Amino acid sequence: MNAPQAEPPAILVEHLRVVRGGKEILPDLSLAVPRGSVVGLLGPSGAGKSTLMRAIVGAQIVAGGGVTVLGHDAGTAPLRDRVGYVTQAPSIYPDLTVRENVAYFAGLVGAPKDQVAHTINAVGLADQTDQLAGTLSGGQLTRASLAAALVGHPEVLILDEPTVGLDPALRNELWKLFRRFADQGTTLIVSSHVMDEAVRCDRLVFLRDGHVLADGTLEEILAQTGAADAEQAFLTLASKEGAA
Repeated sequence: MNAPQAEPPAILVEHLRVVRGGKEILPDLSLAVPRGSVVGLLGPSGAGKSTLMRAIVGAQIVAGGGVTVLGHDAGTAPLRDRVGYVTQAPSIYPDLTVRENVAYFAGLVGAPKDQVAHTINAVGLADQTDQLAGTLSGGQLTRASLAAALVGHPEVLILDEPTVGLDPALRNELWKLFRRFADQGTTLIVSSHVMDEAVRCDRLVFLRDGHVLADGTLEEILAQTGAADAEQAFLTLASKEGAA
């Protein structure tokens, strides 16, 4: 009897090379992201996290290699309603209400109208449904951007520094949402430079200067480095790379 075939990864990055302004941002990066998981992309500013995310959603010109998402080349037509992307800056219109923003994005991906209210409730903005986006707080703006990306039920969700600048309580609420999405089958990549968020992820990818320092579960990385926590593990790996 043949062994069952392993499920292909949701995202496959192979020898990705990105050059901007004459500088190599990603010199040769390869990565596989399993389906239905929360993968934390951790590293300092300038590590290449945002560049990698833009390549995954097809918004980045690449100099070499390739990115496949759900079996298709990144950024191609079959992925338009299957991949959600939340940028660092708010990605909604300030002169529209929360409902109008989410309804607009629902129309773009062909989501049914009844999904608008359901998605707004899911991100905890029911009380702000008819509030202009330009009057929302920072945390509420993040949630509204998330609702706009979620309304089409994407199979892959890319979140670029979604918790930056938020207080611990709001960060905790967002991470509960991310876990709920993953439990429902969504694959999430969440970038952060806050190392204590590592414990919330199923898998971690440490990036520095466009290179993958580590790729595995937190337990695997701690065992590999002998570190007590994610921050110490990152510093240990960065030190080893620098010495090499």
